[in-house]
Amino acid sequence: MSNSPNVHLVDHPIVRAKLTTLRSASTSHKEFRETMEAVAYFVGIEGSRDIEEVSVDAQSPISAFKGSDIKPKVGLTPILRAGLGMTDAMLSLFPNAQVYHIGLFREKISLQPVEYYSKLPANPTVDLVYLLDPLIATAGTAIAALTMILDWGIPIQKVRYLAILASEEGLKNVLAEFPDLHIWVAGIDEKLTGEGLILPGLGDAGDRFFNTFPAH
Repeated sequence: MSNSPNVHLVDHPIVRAKLTTLRSASTSHKEFRETMEAVAYFVGIEGSRDIEEVSVDAQSPISAFKGSDIKPKVGLTPILRAGLGMTDAMLSLFPNAQVYHIGLFREKISLQPVEYYSKLPANPTVDLVYLLDPLIATAGTAIAALTMILDWGIPIQKVRYLAILASEEGLKNVLAEFPDLHIWVAGIDEKLTGEGLILPGLGDAGDRFFNTFPAH
């Protein structure tokens, strides 16, 4: 599934080195936060490579010139909690983006997603949505979040899924449900544990980002 044309691996030496830092159990919470934001920036750059532009007239200190601006109204939708770790990086790329939070957690026994929060307004107010979620493991959460975005009224062709790490199975599952979706990810692991965690993975991204359990 990693060879699917809809899966875009951000393959860069710096990204690979930073992903190693994220994986390492010895990485401090502070370094984990900073590194996740840095990787999210790389993923965001690649995930916006095809974004539509519009020509603008502008003035430099020397003369008038033809410049460009981003055409679509961009929405950022981080999946709570861990998606917050990618939001600042994306806001540095799209400072005028609207940010709408979705709250989903994976029930520990069934591994099924449970919705507990949604800040999506009644009708869409943006043209393009970047869905932010560091990990695609079984893809249950990803599928639930995408369903919420589509039910909101955004077509799948206007959704970009940005992740830090995914499993082969998770990518297969999400693209089976949404074959037209495009996903950008910094790393892909082949296996999941019996508890549905990416192997070797990087642990619980939310806990490590927010320092809600010891790093070791």
